[in-house]
Amino acid sequence: MSATKTMRALLDQLRHSLPSGGIKHSLAVRYILAQYQLFRTTDQQLCKAKDEALFLGRTYLTYLASIRKYNELHKEYHGRGERSVKETADMVGFKLPTDPK
Repeated sequence: MSATKTMRALLDQLRHSLPSGGIKHSLAVRYILAQYQLFRTTDQQLCKAKDEALFLGRTYLTYLASIRKYNELHKEYHGRGERSVKETADMVGFKLPTDPK
């Protein structure tokens, strides 16, 4: 993944994580863009910090995506009190036997 794709993916994850969805005036976005401008290099330069910055960006991207997925799973499966047997069976993918009366 290139640096530009990583930056766009980071901004996309931030857009999903903010409640309003707008990231124009977010301090996190300003910081990310400033860091990308700080570590911008050309192809002719060999810069170890560029690779470190890209690795850090990918690490933050993984962290933000994992937190978002965790919150979705927690919201879906967190206990809401007692469930019926049918709800529990549906949640894990089982079907209850029918009583042919």
